[in-house]
Amino acid sequence: MMRSIAVFVAILVVLLFSGGGVQAQQKRRIIQLSGFILEANSDRGVPGAHVYVPLAGRGVPTNAVGFFSLPVLVGDSVVISAVGYVKRHFIVPENAPEYETIVVEMAEDITYLKEVIVTQFPTEEVFKQAVLAMNIPLDDTNLDKRNLNAELLALMARTTPMDGATNYRYYMDEQVNSYSERFQPRVNPFLNPFNWARFVRDLKNNKKK
Repeated sequence: MMRSIAVFVAILVVLLFSGGGVQAQQKRRIIQLSGFILEANSDRGVPGAHVYVPLAGRGVPTNAVGFFSLPVLVGDSVVISAVGYVKRHFIVPENAPEYETIVVEMAEDITYLKEVIVTQFPTEEVFKQAVLAMNIPLDDTNLDKRNLNAELLALMARTTPMDGATNYRYYMDEQVNSYSERFQPRVNPFLNPFNWARFVRDLKNNKKK
C-alpha cells in the first residue's frame, strides 16, 4: 500500500513539473526573425550560411544574397555559421517585436597550415641516404655506351608494355580509325601483289646473307 502511494506521488510531481514547463514555454512569444548575413566590412551577402537554433533543432540557410527568415522564441540562442567564417551567436531579446530584423557581419576564419613535403620516404634523412647509395654519375664519362645502342633502345620500345596513358591514347586512336574507316572498303594485305613481291625479294636477300 505504501509503495503504491509513493509511486502515485512521484507521478503527480512529474506531471506538475512538466505542466509548469509547458506553460512556461507557451508563455514565450513567437518572433519572426529575418535579416541579412554579410561579409565583414562589405555589403556582399554570404550565401549558404546556416542560421539555426540548436536546442530546438530547426534552422534555415541563407539565399543567394545572404537573406534568411526563421520563426524563433524569445530567449532562443541563434547560431550563424558558414564555411570559412567565424561562428556568430544571437540571443533573441525579451522585448523583441513580433517581426525582428538583424544584420550580422561574418569575419573570415583564416587558418594557416604548416608546409607539407610529400615523399615516398618516411624521413628526409632516409631520402638522402637513398640518393647517396645510388651513386649517380654527374657526367657522361662513366656511362656505358652500350646502353645507348639504337637497336637495344628500339627493342626496349617494342617490348616494354604500355602504361595507362599510352594504352588510353592507343584506344582513342583505334576508335578514331574505326569511325573514319566505317564507310571505306577494307583491303586485305594478303591479296596485294606488291606485298607478295616485296616478301619474295626480302626472302631471297636473307638467303644470300
